Amino acid sequence: MSAGSVKRCSRCRQSKPRAAFASDKAMKDGLQAYCRECSAAYCRQRQDACGRKPRPRAAAPEGHEYCRRCEKIKPHSEWDRNRTASDGLSKACKACRAIEGRARHLKRHYGLAEAGRDAMVDSRMGLCVICSKAPAVHVDHCHKTGKVRGVLCFNCNSAIGKLGDDPDAVRRAAAYLEGTSWKPTLVAPGVYRLPS
Repeated sequence: MSAGSVKRCSRCRQSKPRAAFASDKAMKDGLQAYCRECSAAYCRQRQDACGRKPRPRAAAPEGHEYCRRCEKIKPHSEWDRNRTASDGLSKACKACRAIEGRARHLKRHYGLAEAGRDAMVDSRMGLCVICSKAPAVHVDHCHKTGKVRGVLCFNCNSAIGKLGDDPDAVRRAAAYLEGTSWKPTLVAPGVYRLPS
């Protein structure tokens, strides 16, 4: 090798090919002073000194990535894109990000942890409070006070919302379903009074 195609690392003191060094425009030769291995070791050492836990490197086949949250190796198709990351992928797989997103949503909107929501679901044996048929998966809350009322199925939760959280509207809807609000009342023989 010619003298221009190698560089000496100032940390490990070994002469290595120029490809073993990352670029640095501030340096005279355009390359970092440490080789890539020494630079990575130095960064890990600095993170340990600052009390941060460095991200472990896991060997993954080509086209796959290791998810630190679920601790599984998954193909790139199961990852969201992140243009700012060095590898172009997000820090966690799509499934883990979805779980974290739901937990953040519960905390931000309802001030409720997943354990609190699960306790509410378990208290009703996993069924909706209103219909007692479908699984309870949606948190219902008062739109005026923000207080959580319970966990309902999708249909019951949307029905309450569409009735404007108004108990009188719910009572009128129940009366309508029972037939009392639209049935005419017999006042005299042959004379009926329609409900107002």
